[in-house]
Amino acid sequence: MCAYTFTVFVSLFQLLPAAPYHMLELGGTTFAAGLFLGFLTFASALSAPVTGQIADRIGHRRVLIVVSVMLAVFSTSYAFISNYRVLLGVVLLHGLFWSGLLSASGAYMTATVPEHRRAEGLGYWGLASVFSIAIAPPLGFWVYSYGWTALCLEIAALNLIMAAIAWRLPDDRDEAAALPSRVNTLKGLVEWRVLALSGTMALIAFGYGALTTFSALFADHIGVAPRSLFLTSMAATVLLGRLTLGRFLDRFGPRRALIPCLAVTALGMTLLVFAQYRWMFVLAALVFGAGFGLVYPAYTAYIMKRIPQWRRGAAFGAMLAAFDTGVGSGSTVVGWMIQHIGFRPAFGIAAGLAVLSLPYFLLAEKRFGFKS
Repeated sequence: MCAYTFTVFVSLFQLLPAAPYHMLELGGTTFAAGLFLGFLTFASALSAPVTGQIADRIGHRRVLIVVSVMLAVFSTSYAFISNYRVLLGVVLLHGLFWSGLLSASGAYMTATVPEHRRAEGLGYWGLASVFSIAIAPPLGFWVYSYGWTALCLEIAALNLIMAAIAWRLPDDRDEAAALPSRVNTLKGLVEWRVLALSGTMALIAFGYGALTTFSALFADHIGVAPRSLFLTSMAATVLLGRLTLGRFLDRFGPRRALIPCLAVTALGMTLLVFAQYRWMFVLAALVFGAGFGLVYPAYTAYIMKRIPQWRRGAAFGAMLAAFDTGVGSGSTVVGWMIQHIGFRPAFGIAAGLAVLSLPYFLLAEKRFGFKS
């Protein structure tokens, strides 16, 4: 699963930082460039509650295989599309399958990790995506220097490698067949309480979506090189935090760990607003990564303690819906704001939303019956 996830995010984080440049080459605006990630994540968010439920029913491994092959098809198609509007239309379809991948992989891994070490285990598993974020953007820009077609075909090859890895995973269809029949009802389709509480993650993800899409362009704007420095520095901090602090998440308690992590993430986003020099840019990335890197495993462990095993895919779908809504909104709205009011005011609004994540969590936790 670590090999699978590493390959997934190496392919994704080669595509995302380079896509805005290609969108601009095709005649799109900065706003249109932001729509690439925005459409991907909005489609993922809208479909996640359903695809998570499907993964629960037909088996998570089977979903991973099918989705990997479909991603290879989409990546190949990007190489031959010359109209940015058509490209955005294909991205919407891409997002439908992307949600299935994330829901299925999260549920599969949760079933693999012992409950008493769940936050730690999910944190270690998440290092696969962190390693990929550290190397994928510079690798992607290097491949992109040989052309957009070369980049897309290389990503498609990685997607096929993902399918081969998923094929080798132990089958989980017997567990899926044993699920209670009531999950087939309309009422049981979505984990509504998880979806509501996960507004916390949406507020954090808004800034993350903005940074994923526009940190490289902001680096160009303030004269910082290399342009992938923010994502690489952030990934290094996430790696360090999970290796040194990840083992204490379960002992400390997921909830007690989550609260300061939300605050630190908001601080990192705020620091970026005032970054003018290279060291300030890196400091913002390090602080943001220190908080953001532990938010996801802590929040996931918090939710999974309160969700029955046969609803894990649906719960991951609800979490993904909220998170991807935040990422998509951040990429799309911040792209529009950068075009009209500039980088710093746009990032300032993203920082303000990140600050709201902590009070929202405390209120929603009580309102939707999660607090014990």
